[in-house]
Amino acid sequence: MNPLSRRQMLQSASCGFGYLAFSGLNGIAQGALRDRPAIQSPRAKRVIFLFMSGGPAQLDTFDYKPQTGKKAHSGSVYDFQQHGESGLWISELMPETAKHADKLCILNGMHADTGIHAQSALQLHTGDRLRERPSLGSWVSYGLGTENENLPGFVSLNTSRPSAYSSSFLPSIHTGTPIGTNGQAMARATIENVNSSHLTLSAKRKQLDYIQYLNQNHEAARPGDAKLDGVIRSMELGYRMQTTAPDLLDLSTESQETLDRYQVGKQKAPIGTCRMSDFGRQCLLARRFAEAGVRFIELNHGSWDQHKNHRRDLEANCAATDGPIAALLEDLDQRGLLEDTLVVWGGEFGRPGLTPGNGKNETGHNANGFTFWMAGGGVKPGFTYGKTDSTGARAVDGKVHFRDLHATILYQMGLDPHALTYRHAGRNHRLTGPEGGRVVKEIFA
Repeated sequence: MNPLSRRQMLQSASCGFGYLAFSGLNGIAQGALRDRPAIQSPRAKRVIFLFMSGGPAQLDTFDYKPQTGKKAHSGSVYDFQQHGESGLWISELMPETAKHADKLCILNGMHADTGIHAQSALQLHTGDRLRERPSLGSWVSYGLGTENENLPGFVSLNTSRPSAYSSSFLPSIHTGTPIGTNGQAMARATIENVNSSHLTLSAKRKQLDYIQYLNQNHEAARPGDAKLDGVIRSMELGYRMQTTAPDLLDLSTESQETLDRYQVGKQKAPIGTCRMSDFGRQCLLARRFAEAGVRFIELNHGSWDQHKNHRRDLEANCAATDGPIAALLEDLDQRGLLEDTLVVWGGEFGRPGLTPGNGKNETGHNANGFTFWMAGGGVKPGFTYGKTDSTGARAVDGKVHFRDLHATILYQMGLDPHALTYRHAGRNHRLTGPEGGRVVKEIFA
């Protein structure tokens, strides 16, 4: 009988953590967490990114344009009202979020380089629309690490896009940990290889101790082997996650009142092309991960790609996300987390408006002007920055590109967006690319 190879042993032992670590390391030790150039005391310690995949229609949600005349090309088919002491204009489709208007910082001058879904989504996540690069969450993890040694620095909920959580050429420890994927119900969301129950935790500890004993003996004969050192560290993190992550994913400890506020398990069935996840569960998990010390948490809801059935699908998407987002903002605020948690909402681009009164019910893509909003994390509450032209088609004032958004997020977390670099293929790379990005200080409180 042939003895097991080292690779086979790692692949079968300790739930496969050793093999996973070996297969994706790419020089983890060279990128081990170390101090980064800090430019200020951070206003935000963590980010919750609410990614509305497909492109929300800004004119029907947060970019108010009064209707003018029967053949108007501006305005929305939905009513807008001013909310809160700030008087922010918010659509009737977001009544629960509107209750938190005085927490929101609305960016109506967003713009991107392309109206192609995949390319613009890639640019939003990585800064590059054509090539795979490290995700924003991976850069945050690389720059700051995690506040909890038992959890990763970056988790990504309900996504099947590896580019959304890939660390690319950054050390693989900064890859986002995917929890739930499209096609897997969020009620069954798990972290792969962590929730395994074929062994007790004490048995897993003994198993890992033996593997680590072999690793350390192997390492002693190969001093300075960065990849091997990374394997040892990654296997320990994998074990520690087994003691923490399952409890975080278990919502049975939450009250029924909390579950109802987040609408957990109450999402309507998919309608037409409008695919829905249990977004309420995602929001509640995001709050729990934020409390536990995860630096970057991405939530995904889609698809906002409304074409032929714009009104029906837009209304369904807003209904699925409005209440859970409001519950998340409320809980973060009441628990004292909103002050140092930066919540970011938006999609890869926006949409041209429906023409009021013409009977059509279809929209296209618009990367030239659309809306994001932020809350917490040191941004101005109850504030609107930037605007589109009279038709909502193009950003004309207070323009914010994805590169500027990235620079602003890093800055708020105490990182210099221009100095946070990683050397790869003979040159230094940064999230904001060769062009750099402008830190939008006008929105800071």
